[in-house]
Amino acid sequence: MNQEIVTIDLGSNSFRVLKYDCKNHKIISEYNEVVGMADGLVDTGIISKEAVQRVIKAILHSVEIINYNPLDAVCVTTAAMRKASNNKEVLEYIKDKTGTKFSIIDGNEEARLTLLAVKYALKREKINSENFVLLDIGGGSTEIIVNTNDKYEAHSFDFGIVTMTQKFLNHGDLHDDLENKKTEIKAFLNSLNIKDLKDYSFVATAGTPTTIAAIKLGQDFFSYDRNIVNGTIVNLEDIENSLNIFKNSSNEDIAKLVGRGRVEFIEVGIFIYKIIFEVLDKNESIVLDDGLREGVAINYCLTKCKD
Repeated sequence: MNQEIVTIDLGSNSFRVLKYDCKNHKIISEYNEVVGMADGLVDTGIISKEAVQRVIKAILHSVEIINYNPLDAVCVTTAAMRKASNNKEVLEYIKDKTGTKFSIIDGNEEARLTLLAVKYALKREKINSENFVLLDIGGGSTEIIVNTNDKYEAHSFDFGIVTMTQKFLNHGDLHDDLENKKTEIKAFLNSLNIKDLKDYSFVATAGTPTTIAAIKLGQDFFSYDRNIVNGTIVNLEDIENSLNIFKNSSNEDIAKLVGRGRVEFIEVGIFIYKIIFEVLDKNESIVLDDGLREGVAINYCLTKCKD
């Protein structure tokens, strides 16, 4: 059995590829690109032809960079593809052009796999990982997972940085929307009947938390180092500092910090991050770069690569 696996996470905004060593549970190489798949989805209900072409281009480019056979990759796609009415034909077309076969996974499976990656990451970073609340802010959905020892409860909320930004730009008041989301999240947490969330640490993954952690560490998009970012503590002051930097910077300067294709979404991402701090009544969170693509790889290793 081959001990190397390539996994692809095609998100609502990002395209992320990972080559992973199953035997040693180590990342061999990775490739990330913003493809903006959910662009226009809020208003049209479909993945646009332009977005599909960006995805195909990104796949072909990643094959050159990482050197893998797309037919062998384990590929998943999430919220944008779940919502799009043309998802079947889009995935068929991508498969026809690149050989990659994507499975659309639901919010529960997305949460399970992300949690798996985060548990491995917490162990690697030597951080206590028994009781924690995990936040994963995506482009089209936001997952909150409450982990208690070996059990967890997860909920996939129907908003993300891309969909919320585009809805806000076209249709209304972001802050009213955020208050409604807070109510939804509180209702989910209350339904779990947890005695005291103070005993749970707050862990965050995905682009927004890692960007704030990187800025805190003095990194930008081009000097980003996941090994240094992993395990960084981000607090409310860091969030305010980031918001101030973005408010007082040109789009060009923001692009240097967050990368092209994420400039218009980062502020909404930070607001979403901030409301989770408020709902959980926390002042700090542990940031990890590990997410869905790592979870897909670890899951494959545990189920398919047994000697």
